[in-house]
Amino acid sequence: MYDVIIIGGGVSGAASARELSRYKAKICLLEKCEDVCCGTSKANSAIVHAGYDAVNGSLMAKLNVRGNNLMEQLSKDLDFPFKRIGSLVVCRSEDGIYELEKLLENGKKNGVKGLKILNQQEAREMEPNISDDVVAALYAPTAGIVCPFNLNIALAENAYENGVEFRFNTEVQEIKKNGDIFDVYTNRGIYQTRYIVNAAGVYADKFHNMVSGNKIHITARSGEYCLLDRKAGKHVNRTIFSLPGKYGKGILVTPTVHGNLLLGPTAHDISDKEATNTTRESLDEVVKKAGLNVKNLPIREVITSFTGLRAHEDKHEFIIGEVEDCKGFIDCAGIESPGLTSAPAIGEMVADILKDLMGLELKENFKATRKGILDPMELSVEERKELIKRNPAYGNIICRCESITEGQILDAIHRALGAKSLDGVKRRTRAGMGRCQAGFCSPRTMEILARELNIPMSEITKSGGESRLILGKNKDKL
Repeated sequence: MYDVIIIGGGVSGAASARELSRYKAKICLLEKCEDVCCGTSKANSAIVHAGYDAVNGSLMAKLNVRGNNLMEQLSKDLDFPFKRIGSLVVCRSEDGIYELEKLLENGKKNGVKGLKILNQQEAREMEPNISDDVVAALYAPTAGIVCPFNLNIALAENAYENGVEFRFNTEVQEIKKNGDIFDVYTNRGIYQTRYIVNAAGVYADKFHNMVSGNKIHITARSGEYCLLDRKAGKHVNRTIFSLPGKYGKGILVTPTVHGNLLLGPTAHDISDKEATNTTRESLDEVVKKAGLNVKNLPIREVITSFTGLRAHEDKHEFIIGEVEDCKGFIDCAGIESPGLTSAPAIGEMVADILKDLMGLELKENFKATRKGILDPMELSVEERKELIKRNPAYGNIICRCESITEGQILDAIHRALGAKSLDGVKRRTRAGMGRCQAGFCSPRTMEILARELNIPMSEITKSGGESRLILGKNKDKL
């Protein structure tokens, strides 16, 4: 029996869990996958949006700007990478300047600071590789980039340290309300709670519609990306956007906090909420449209491609609040872009709603900080030598592309909510994210996982479930 059950371990669920963990309550987060950050939160643009394009007065606009304002201090408190690099929205015709002016005015109404329209020369001085066709650009200095994995994981680890329980591989199948209590039926039994936070991403409509007569509808909007090697990371210094269209902000070009270059996403509505495959046609679209705004893109440096699914609600608005005809059921639905940016503010809002409904009291011993995984490459040579002397595992390089050590992988496995799969290690340490895309380091990482988790190599998975990498009659004899 819990006071609050949160459905979904993405960034919205984790942010809600972290903010709720400030209060005296028994809280549990249910996640159908083997880890947090396994859905939309792991496959997106990793942008901290300034907030100039969301409709003025909308919840999306309010939480975007608030989330942006919170992100820098949160990154310091929870020790995850964040850089406020700024962004440019470029237009390639004189007609587009009018659209930039509308974005500028809308952004000012939303409370975005420092917005400015640049002429062609000013834009080119700022970004020499923007297209020769660009005639003007909207500059947003408050925009930034973040590591979406580390943000999500940091929020979850901090929530866990403050008492939130996490149940992985636990898929919610049905929800029934009996009086003031919800019975939550899962593949691992029945959980009971007084309140539910529905942060289930593309499936949030499914759970909302189980308990409410006022139906909502969420469409999975597919977005495909190309990720380029670190060699290409300096091609632009800021995030380069097209003018927003019907399906969002268009194809962007941006550096990442780890020094790569990212192109994408496309925007195609699909019926299959598990369809994260890439297609030749969509990747060609990414390359073509990215090249309209940024010239000389080093496409030969592409090291991987991926697809993310956005939870697009029909009215294109966040749905956050208690369901009118089902008291105690709190929606956190329709969280698409700028959902990652808004996550800290979404967590605040959900916690405030439940604080008022439940009369929650603050804890006296809430721990607001968390320390991430140590990166030896960020130390001085002398500090690194001393670290390796104390713990030789930090001198054993496992992933050569990203210079990830055994010590970092051990930390990823044994810390709170530690990694249990190759992808779990990858999201926490970047082992396998480099040029060879885990071609060399996977066997060594699997050996470490098997040894530390005390399970056979044949049980190690790429990403949980049935994604085992070793198959065959003699798999258990390895």
